[in-house]
Amino acid sequence: MEELTEVITAAEFHPQSCNWFMYASSKGTIKLADMRESALCDQHAKMFEQEEDPSSRSFFSEIISSISDVRFSYDGRYILSRDYLTVKIWDINMERQPVKTIPIHEHLRPRLCDTYENDSIFDKFEVVFSGDAKNVMTGSYNNNFMIYPSDPEKETEVVLQADKSAFKAKKIGVPTPINSATSPTANGGKKAGSRAESPGGGAQRMRKETDADQIDFNKKILHMSWHPFEDSIAIAATNNLFVFSAL
Repeated sequence: MEELTEVITAAEFHPQSCNWFMYASSKGTIKLADMRESALCDQHAKMFEQEEDPSSRSFFSEIISSISDVRFSYDGRYILSRDYLTVKIWDINMERQPVKTIPIHEHLRPRLCDTYENDSIFDKFEVVFSGDAKNVMTGSYNNNFMIYPSDPEKETEVVLQADKSAFKAKKIGVPTPINSATSPTANGGKKAGSRAESPGGGAQRMRKETDADQIDFNKKILHMSWHPFEDSIAIAATNNLFVFSAL
């Protein structure tokens, strides 16, 4: 293992063409391979990689460029990737650069030494497309998860929190800091207020914590799933599973 300079970190088959699959590596590259060309896919048909600015290189550059997750959109046109600091959306027909780059943990860039010391820099966050590929979702710390439009022209960010305290407050009649528009079932059947037209409506909507001193690195959303046909999402937060639906 000590002799390895690069490892495969994620892989997925193309949803429409069974002969295509992609795999990502710790070097920050995504390679698309075609099984029709060879049974041994040690050569790639396409490679998606964004060149790093040499002036911004640091001791942590290789670690934060490692891709933790990759996903195809359901039509197979776009690729979604997640590294420690960003989410990138790639057009399968354009290898030289992503069509959109979304900063996730930019506020942690000055604190990478701290995240290295507590091993948080090695956390493997997943990322998912919505069924219609119009939105993407990924997780962060403090049990926050974020939803972004995939359209490069739109820059909105919805930050939500998977926290049982929001459901407990609703149950005992305490006003909750969310807009009660509908009442989806979440977290094992408990009713919660929601934000209209958002699958994350049952969560507490908030601003993303940008003060590194206020971040709880033990509370993190690493795993999630978005229903392929409905506005429903499943969020794993520590030992709890939250399911949110827009009704």
